[in-house]
Amino acid sequence: MKLLKKLLFCGALGAALTTVVPVSADTKPTIKIGYVEGWDDSVATTNIAAKIIEKRLGYPVQIVPVAAGMMWEGVSRGDLDATLSAWLPATHGAYWDKYKAKVVDVGQNFTDAKIGLIVPADVKAKSIADLESQKSEFGGRIVGIDAGAGVMAKTADAIKAYNLGYQLMPSSGTAMTAELARSMHANKPIVVTGWAPHWMFGKWKLKFLDDPKKVYGESEHVDNVVNPALETKAKPVVTFLKQFQWKPGEIDSVMLAAQSGEKPDAAADAWIAAHPDRVNSWLAGTQ
Repeated sequence: MKLLKKLLFCGALGAALTTVVPVSADTKPTIKIGYVEGWDDSVATTNIAAKIIEKRLGYPVQIVPVAAGMMWEGVSRGDLDATLSAWLPATHGAYWDKYKAKVVDVGQNFTDAKIGLIVPADVKAKSIADLESQKSEFGGRIVGIDAGAGVMAKTADAIKAYNLGYQLMPSSGTAMTAELARSMHANKPIVVTGWAPHWMFGKWKLKFLDDPKKVYGESEHVDNVVNPALETKAKPVVTFLKQFQWKPGEIDSVMLAAQSGEKPDAAADAWIAAHPDRVNSWLAGTQ
């Protein structure tokens, strides 16, 4: 069974590698970066890094969409050189425990990742504990995403922990943001399940409700994790990844551009062109 799983993994990863951007002729080795396709922040961060590695460091790059488990295994085996999508310490904690002896965490690219309940920035509520007294304003509803998502399970826990007489409404990420858009346009209070980084923070003025009971846990960070061999294979790339970190709000515009219909690589090109000083700061010491 273990052999079969490894064969299936290699076959799936091999298929993914054959469908990405063709590699240009170059004397430098190709850098393969895995990312989680359905995660907006993962797509945005990976495309930005790939463009900088290609255009400024001269290494051809393949970006490979894979599931989270395959992403971690790929980096540990060297089938992938890196991922910029490691949510730690909780979301990907089990993967870290499994593979930490075979990978290297070279630094955080996003320092305040979190999940929780999100409301318009101008509503009176500041904490989840405030929701019960303002139930009529919010209609006694929390608009959620897919029923099986981790943030939904935590929200069910929060409803119990804070004794909220609210109904949690499952939907999808797209349906949730569509309802959020309607409420923001109508200037109506709404509570949604959500996370950061997310493009909605680049489009509307929103805030997380405080969670004094820590039902949703502490803030997480998103890290750059590499295969140990990358240091020898492409040292300048590792140096760049050690310095590549978003400031608050920076990634939002890249995600929002892609969400609005721009191709992720085009959104990355536009951001890089508009922020040369930031890019240069990430590249210090790579030459």
